[in-house]
Amino acid sequence: MKLVFAGTPEVAVPALDALLAAGRHEVAAVVTRPDAPAGRGRRLVASPVAERAEEAGIEVLKPVKPRDPDFLERLRAIAPDCCPVVAYGALLPKVALDVPAHGWVNLHFSLLPAWRGAAPVQHAVMAGDEITGASTFLIEEGLDSGPVYGTVTETVRPTDTSGDLLTRLAFAGAGLLAATMDGIEDGTLTAVPQPGDGVSLAPKIAVEDAHVDWAAPALRVDRVVRGCTPAPGAWTVFRGERLKLIQVALEPERGDLAPGRLSVGKNHVHVGTGSHAVELLWVQAQGKKPMRAADWARGVRDADGQLLGV
Repeated sequence: MKLVFAGTPEVAVPALDALLAAGRHEVAAVVTRPDAPAGRGRRLVASPVAERAEEAGIEVLKPVKPRDPDFLERLRAIAPDCCPVVAYGALLPKVALDVPAHGWVNLHFSLLPAWRGAAPVQHAVMAGDEITGASTFLIEEGLDSGPVYGTVTETVRPTDTSGDLLTRLAFAGAGLLAATMDGIEDGTLTAVPQPGDGVSLAPKIAVEDAHVDWAAPALRVDRVVRGCTPAPGAWTVFRGERLKLIQVALEPERGDLAPGRLSVGKNHVHVGTGSHAVELLWVQAQGKKPMRAADWARGVRDADGQLLGV
């Protein structure tokens, strides 16, 4: 088939690579978000997918909106059979969805209908899911509601951050997307409507959602920290300034600390929760680089007995 691949961030690159490596289908062009400011200089930088496509000598389309007439005209001229999508980042209008004969097929990082929305992996970690996965489905106008072509499953490990899990799913999902393209071409795959029950939503995680509530049980604190790492980053407040929490560990032996109360030893920093304590392993103070929590506590001085979250 002739394909137009749509994707933007680094997590979409493995799927593009898988399609290119297989060589069975022609990737005629790539659709990605426009260049965006990045770094201290805020200079415009191409998306990871755009950079990979340019390396491969593939035409790159960067519409401000996918309903732009110039983009739609070019898409119709390319006349793709199918448009595989991974984390493109813009809503596709019906006028664009109707162009390819086999539609736009999205690789979504959950086992649909669970976790429809922008942040499925983060929500899976924060909810304590033991199993998640990826799905390929035919995009329709509803939110991740189209019929499903195939799935792969992935175990959520006890120490997984959303970044760890998403990296594994990006590579497992890349193979699934390539296989889905093959199955569509040879007619061996039929998209199956999603069941009406089991639907859950995964909206984008806002910075305020990543604010740790020390009155919550330790297990919840651990899940929020892991689910919000690397983005948007779990955080608390210490002496009026934001403190980013990068890694914690459960400390079930310590139930003597009030929620948010710090206990600082030579090589450890414990903090109370609504159940038992957690140990702070890695943190990042405002304007500083990530550091071990014990080093941070020595640097701020007299942290023992102080409260986080105030």
